[in-house]
Amino acid sequence: MNSPDERDGPEELSPDRPVALGSAIFRSIGFFGFWLVLTGADPSDLAAGLVAAFAATWASLRLMPTQPWDLRPIKLAGYVSHFLRQSITAGIDVAWLALDPRLRLRPGFVVYQAQLPPGTTREAFCAIMSLMPGTLPCGQAEGNGLTIHCLDVTQPVAEQLAVEEALCVQALRGVPRNG
Repeated sequence: MNSPDERDGPEELSPDRPVALGSAIFRSIGFFGFWLVLTGADPSDLAAGLVAAFAATWASLRLMPTQPWDLRPIKLAGYVSHFLRQSITAGIDVAWLALDPRLRLRPGFVVYQAQLPPGTTREAFCAIMSLMPGTLPCGQAEGNGLTIHCLDVTQPVAEQLAVEEALCVQALRGVPRNG
């Protein structure tokens, strides 16, 4: 019997081969570009940069395998616009709460029951959530929950996060498979 690590056929027959190749190319260009920024695009460092980019690409594909994404560019642009507006509004609100002595902060933790399954997509959503003023994902909770630190537990934090999660999922056209 074959072990899970053994393939049934050649790798070329894998339906995810174009996705993996595109991801490898995209990642290697990104790593090489990062190398160029770090070294000031010094021509004497290009060979070392290519080797470093290859090694970084290989490691990244092993540590975070590719997965298909079905982005909707218009929805994604709308989500980015919404995120920026929401971040500015929430940032002003947080500053107002922190600087006005008459307003009382009620910091604490809430549990948000995420709809996204554990994996890369959920981690991306948590990263987006951490950029939003007043919320910070702190870890897993029971079930499919996330523990969120917030500045005011009396606010409808879970409901706001549900709206943000739904918008994020719409921008990605559903939930990609988490490898």
